[in-house]
Amino acid sequence: MLKNTALWKANALVFTSSFCVMVIELVASRILAPHIGVSLYTWTSIIGVILAGIAIGNFLGGKLADRYPSPLALAVLLFLGALLTVGILPATKFVTFVELFGSLPVMLNFTLKTCFIFFLPALVLSMVSPLVIKLTLANLGETGGVVGTIYAFSTAGSILGTFMTGFFFILWFGTRNIIWLIAAILILTGIITLFFWKSPSGDRFSLKKPIKLTLTLFMVLGYLVFFQYRGLWQEFITAESNYFTIRVFSYGDRSQNIKALFLDNFDQSYLIPDQPKVLVYEYLKVFEEVVTYLARENPAPRVLHLGGGGYCFPRYMETVFPDSFNEVVEIDPAVTRVAYKHLGLAPATKIRTVNQDARNFLIKRNNKEKYNIIIGDVFNDYSTPYHLSTLEFKRLVKSHLEKDGIYLLNVNDYEFSQYTPSFVYTLKQVFKNVYLFNVGESWEKKNNGSPTLTSTDRIIVATDRDFDLADYMRFTTKNEEEDPTGYPLSEEELKKYLAQRDPLLLTDNYAPTDILLAPIFKHEYSGS
Repeated sequence: MLKNTALWKANALVFTSSFCVMVIELVASRILAPHIGVSLYTWTSIIGVILAGIAIGNFLGGKLADRYPSPLALAVLLFLGALLTVGILPATKFVTFVELFGSLPVMLNFTLKTCFIFFLPALVLSMVSPLVIKLTLANLGETGGVVGTIYAFSTAGSILGTFMTGFFFILWFGTRNIIWLIAAILILTGIITLFFWKSPSGDRFSLKKPIKLTLTLFMVLGYLVFFQYRGLWQEFITAESNYFTIRVFSYGDRSQNIKALFLDNFDQSYLIPDQPKVLVYEYLKVFEEVVTYLARENPAPRVLHLGGGGYCFPRYMETVFPDSFNEVVEIDPAVTRVAYKHLGLAPATKIRTVNQDARNFLIKRNNKEKYNIIIGDVFNDYSTPYHLSTLEFKRLVKSHLEKDGIYLLNVNDYEFSQYTPSFVYTLKQVFKNVYLFNVGESWEKKNNGSPTLTSTDRIIVATDRDFDLADYMRFTTKNEEEDPTGYPLSEEELKKYLAQRDPLLLTDNYAPTDILLAPIFKHEYSGS
């Protein structure tokens, strides 16, 4: 009976510590997202740093177990782990506020920021298992069965921590509250260990009950004081979901009432809630020009918007073209709720919203009525849903378009990246005509006459219909009385543009979009 009781204590302890480590790892992506986005680089840094912390923690924990195998050492590790877990929040604010590591290459930048914030909690909590094994073996005098059972419970804790955080905790509590919850669990586990794990005979570091009570009171009061003053490093968040950290700010002159919507670290939308006809972002004005040009033939188009965000363009379409049909596919229901609550999306809107992944929506859609326009506004310059960039997805989009329908999308890029050229090249395998627009100014001639992009925003129009660029420019400029927002590249310029940039064919089997976006990360985070 004694043996079973000791083993179950050990199992519960390693289960809890491993559970906490994996919760911290999952939460790390949400904590870092508002500052460095959620990309392949972010996840690589998080996984690598946490694994390094686990590996070194196991090694150091083994050394500690050989020298100081005592319940007091276990309790101290749990208390220290709790303090370091709380320290994640001020450490994040410090690293991002002072732009620590900002001058380093992007991969090293991300890794060191992640290491500064999350390495020590992972290391200290990973020291628990070797010490628990040592104490349990000292009590039971067994080896293989005990070690195997303890490792099994440790892994089970990691599994549960992963699923509970990803599926439930972030939605229930939000990432910052999860940090406080994990710290409280660690303190409680440390107190239980301190009072209820029997010290082995000859333990030089066993404590009397008054000292244990004092240490417990110190930890609890310290936790409560830190929690009381959490606002000193708490970040403003409007809402949080399993997909994004969502923030809505007032922007510019208060009299203008411009709202800015940030999803993680990406400024997704700027809009005036009570003025849906006003499009703040220039790329949306290009959308407006293209759609207005097409509306001469069909003033009531069926439009599918892939990506809701601030609902800027769906609201514009609903207002300017009241007979149009607008359907929005927005993967995150929290984004839609924020649009209703903060961004002027009216409860009585005729815009139909489906909260689903865009690709899954098109695969499962059984409505035979096709769209005149599909607008892709899901790609940004810090992360991109690669499965929406591939040849297979573009074929899926085309299958839901009318014969003369248009696929209109916005991408963000820098001048000599392969990202936009690969988008265009892949689209050309599916659509008869593909046009590339610069935003804000005409295409400049550099490098012996080769066109280079001068804006981070590019608009791509893909269609099987003939799109008369000369007629489009005449219409948009109103006989040269106004400057257009979008400037299309001629057919010859587009050929030269693609030839100089060696585009890739993006497929479900090969779509290295995060790698293609590396120049943007390098530019933003290393200043080069």
